[in-house]
Formats: sequence, structure tokens, C-alpha cells
Amino acid sequence: MPTPPRQSPSPAQRRPQPSRHGARPVAPVRRKRPRWAMRAVTTLSVVVLASAGIGHAVVTSLDAKIARVDPFKDMKNRPQAGTGMNVLLVGTDGRDRISDEARRRYRLGGAPCHCTDTIMIVHISEDRERASVVSLPRDSYAEVPAGEGREAHPIKINAAYAEGGPNLTVRTVEHMTHVKIDHYLEVDFTSFMKTVDVVGGVQICTSEPMKDSYTGLDLPAGTHRLMGGEALQFVRARHIDSGSDLGRMQRQQRFMAGLIERATSSGILLNPMRFRDVTRAVLGSVRADKGFGTGELLDLGRAMRNFSPSSSEFTTVPIRQMAYAVKGIGSTVKWDSEKADRLFKALREDQPLAPHRTRNKVVRVEVAPQEIHVQVENGTKTEGLAKRVDEALAATGFRTTGRPLPATDRTEPRTVVAHDPRWDRSAKSLAAALPGSVLRPVKGLGPTLKVIVGEDFRQVRKVRSEDPTQGESYVVRGDEAGCS
Repeated sequence: MPTPPRQSPSPAQRRPQPSRHGARPVAPVRRKRPRWAMRAVTTLSVVVLASAGIGHAVVTSLDAKIARVDPFKDMKNRPQAGTGMNVLLVGTDGRDRISDEARRRYRLGGAPCHCTDTIMIVHISEDRERASVVSLPRDSYAEVPAGEGREAHPIKINAAYAEGGPNLTVRTVEHMTHVKIDHYLEVDFTSFMKTVDVVGGVQICTSEPMKDSYTGLDLPAGTHRLMGGEALQFVRARHIDSGSDLGRMQRQQRFMAGLIERATSSGILLNPMRFRDVTRAVLGSVRADKGFGTGELLDLGRAMRNFSPSSSEFTTVPIRQMAYAVKGIGSTVKWDSEKADRLFKALREDQPLAPHRTRNKVVRVEVAPQEIHVQVENGTKTEGLAKRVDEALAATGFRTTGRPLPATDRTEPRTVVAHDPRWDRSAKSLAAALPGSVLRPVKGLGPTLKVIVGEDFRQVRKVRSEDPTQGESYVVRGDEAGCS
């Protein structure tokens, strides 16, 4: 294999020397939960192990607990190394290691699939001041590269693990992204639940009730502190919204942000005893490549002492088509190759994923404005108000009729979004653009939503879809976790 251009020193080559007292910074790493639970475990562990000041002997003992795999064996023609560190985080099922009582309580019945429910690339910047996490949907259309008597062939990306284990998973991800993977980490359900429990739970906020018959999740609207089992239900839920896996990934990203906030604000990282408890809970069911050892952990520990929620950013690879049919494989998720290339180029060049985004100026919504049809009516006696609202909504991207009408009742105190119950997701997205507006279900209204402008109207707020099939992928920063 040809020698690649000059590379940056490895984390092990830069690892710090012991202090006078023989102590060294520590940075154990925990891997993620299946689906998004795995992400949570992974980033939490990086933060926890990276920010605590534990002695070398402790780190070495933790290192010894990690099961080892060799995902890079005999790999050739790999992408050129970039700047920083790229870790492939893989979440597997592992429900066979959970007690029967817990499996019943949290709806984890059935045989384990021994598959990858979550696949993520975590990029740790060269200066160790930023972690960028990119989710790869498990049903992504992928192409397995030829090699070892195997012909190139199409596949769902999560099927690479079943076909060729960690080695083929790494090969496929590198082939699809052109990002060189430096380390491999694999975790399961058990690590996730234990980690959430040992940090004292994670606070999440929901703007509406969340109920999922598949996982048993049942949360009223409001703020909740989720412990391990309920947290696993939250990140696994697939039937809360029609976005399925995409909606779940977005909830997982918010949960991860909350987990990082909990780890960095609760004193866990500064308390050696609590730190030890977290790492023991996490490391029992992790698998990692042979090169990810004590030296790397110590290096991360020294470099990431100031890591905080704002240091992390999360996104999903941009998607062009959700139901891309492939003969012999079924329905897959097709990436937007042009936008995905820009995203992975940022990882290779150690750049933030959204360096120019202004915070809090645009509200995230579930359905893109371009997909929502709107008829505006004036529910006040202020002439021309409906026309102003129609134009403002159109400027924000909504598909208005351009022909505002007077409402039957011209004394509406509140702005109303009337909608057919079948289009409730669109109605919520439209209401987000009209602060203070109320939803009014009207059976039989059809796909066109109706805005009845009330006396309380003040402005139309810009909104943007979180759906990665709409425009550039949306990046969520760790300190932006809010109601979902």
C-alpha cells in the first residue's frame, strides 16, 4: 500500500508525561447504545473519561476491561488520513444480557438481532475542543467494496455488520464517506441503561405527550428526568411520529445533548469516585479496536478538560430520498451525494459542521414550510392584515394561496390554525411560525390549512425543517437541547 502524505502525530504520540505526583489526566471512552442510546453512551464516556484527572493505574485497569476486535485487519486502499480523530460508533442489540424482568418492563422481548441499530461517525477535533457527530441511518443505501474474494454489491449499511462484522462495517463506511476511521467502538443496551442510572438520570423536555406502543414509552408533556430503562424507551421509540428513524435520531441527538449537560454540570467529571462508577458501568460491554488504549485515553483527558455541551454538534447525513427501492434489498434511504460530500469534507478538514449558523433566529419544525398549503383569513377588523400575513408566510416558504379572505367572525382574539386532524404535524409546524396561535382541528378540511388571523397577531417567525431530506442537514449543538 502506498505511503500516505505526512500525518499528524497520533494521540498516543502526544500523550502527556506524568506529573511530579505521578498522576495523569484520564479519558476512558464508552460506546453508544443501539439506536440513539448508543450515541449517548459514547459521547458521555468520551466526556467523562476525558475530563477527569484519574491516575495512570486506574486508566490502565479500565483499559483492560475493554473487549478487543480488529476491524482494520488487512485493509488496503484506505482514505487519506485527515486532521483530528474519527471514531466509528456502532450500537448493537445485546438484549440477551438484560434480565427477564427488565426485558418485559421495557418491551425488549424477542431474540437479539446481533445487528447494528446505530452507526455514527464521531470526529474529535485536533485541538480537542469540539466533537462532531454524524448519524448514518441504518437503512442507508450503501455499496460494499470488492475484496477478499467478494464482489462489490449494494446493501443496507447496517447489514454490513451481519455480513462481515466490524471489518466490513468499517470498509463500507470508509467507501461511502471517504473519511478514514481511526478507531472503532461498539456498545449495547446494557451499557446505556447503566450509564444513565449512574449519572443520576437525564432531563428532557417534551412539548406534547409522547406515547409509543412498541417500546411502552408514555410521557406527558413537560420536563422529565429519565433513568436508564425509560431513557432507553425514549431513544428507541419509532412510532411517535411519521418520521420513524429520522424522528428517532433527532430525539436521540437531543437526549445526547442532555446527557452531556448532565455529565459536565453535575460534578461527575471532577469526582474520582463517581467517575470510577460511571466508567465501570460503561466499560463492561464495550468492544474497541486494539489501538484504542491507555495512551489515547490519557491524551484525550489532558486535552478535553474544558469540554462542555457547546463543544458538541450533531447532525444526520443529508438525504435525497427516503424510500429508494433496490431490487433484492427493499426500501432504502438514499443520501444526497453532493451535500453529503460537503459534510464529510468538513470532517476530513477538521471544520465545524455549521460555522456560520446564527443561534435561535430560526425555529426548527418537523414539516418543511414548502410542503404546507395555507389559506389566510382576516379574523379582525384591521384592513389589509390578512394580506400582510399571507405575504410574510409566503416569504418564509409556506405555500399560501396568495388570495387572503375575510373570516366569518371578524372578532377573533387569538390567531387560529384550523386543520384536518390528518395534517396535525403540518399544523404544528405552521403554528410555530405564528407565536401564540392555537390549533383547531376541523374534520374534513383537507390538506390546505387555514390561518384565521386574530387580534393577538404580532409577527411571522422564520421556521426550518429538521428533516435531512430538506436542504442542508440541520446541526444541533449540545447546548441547544430544548423541548422536542
